[in-house]
Amino acid sequence: MSQPTAFVTGGTGFLGLNLVEQLCSCGWRVIALHRPVSDTRWLLKLGAELAEGDILDPESLRRALPERAEAVFHVAGNTRLWSPGNARQTRENVLGTRNVAETALARGVKRMVHTSTVAVYGFQEGRVTEESLHLGRSSWINYFRSKALAEDEVRSAIERGLDAVIVNPANIVGPYDTGNWSRLITLIHERRLPGVPSGSGSFAHSLEVARAHLAAFEHGRRGENYLLGGVDASYLEVAHLIGELTGRKVPRRAAPDVLLRVVARFNHLRSLLTRSEPDLSPEAVALVTRRVHCSSDKAVRELGYRPLALRTMLEDCHRWMVETGRLS
Repeated sequence: MSQPTAFVTGGTGFLGLNLVEQLCSCGWRVIALHRPVSDTRWLLKLGAELAEGDILDPESLRRALPERAEAVFHVAGNTRLWSPGNARQTRENVLGTRNVAETALARGVKRMVHTSTVAVYGFQEGRVTEESLHLGRSSWINYFRSKALAEDEVRSAIERGLDAVIVNPANIVGPYDTGNWSRLITLIHERRLPGVPSGSGSFAHSLEVARAHLAAFEHGRRGENYLLGGVDASYLEVAHLIGELTGRKVPRRAAPDVLLRVVARFNHLRSLLTRSEPDLSPEAVALVTRRVHCSSDKAVRELGYRPLALRTMLEDCHRWMVETGRLS
């Protein structure tokens, strides 16, 4: 049997590297799309082939994607929570997804797995399931809205013959993280954490999310969404676990929401002058002061998805940061 080929966008990112590692370890030929300025050292170390291009450049996609490849994993996405970057985010998330889906359709790809997010469901009163309304389409937070519209692009391609599955991860924690929850670990380790927000969310191990992508290719149903959550926890609980791992003290109580909103508003006004994305924006505060929990029952049942303990995923992330010199 010939070696199956997987084409991966976003392979240099956090989840992308976890996925590339899984694909390579399972015997796939992996072609990873990357921009000219991207750091590709980890991709080469994992055994991926490099293809220079951009999801906003359809011609580069056509050159990079082999005809009749078994799988396209579209992991690339703009996750910024900063309104001055909205136009670029919409282009990358919506137009970029359209380009990838249309190229996959034109090249006769067997199946596309699209990485979406729980954010497409917006802020719901109860636990989110795959049957929940996609409230993200009307959200004031552009990340929510653009990712919901990106799903619409995938469904449009499905109507024209593309075989595609959509996975919707919640908060992802694990190795290869250089800018997500690893930032919280760094702040606590360096004793620079100003406070902890009051919200809570569902958390998933990066390794299991990557494995669920492969399972979605193999077993997912065409056109279906699969939520990938697992452990529900408050951000204060997360901070306390990190404090135990790092041997650092953390706040005993969450910071008042109103204080975070004031700080975020000030940061936003300053960012308009500096043209630099702040650590805490109004969009980020809206997200981290809400309760966003989702059910993984469908993914567990149909994809064999395995939720892991919060301590396990934090330990694995912390260990990787120490081993790669990101923590002294």
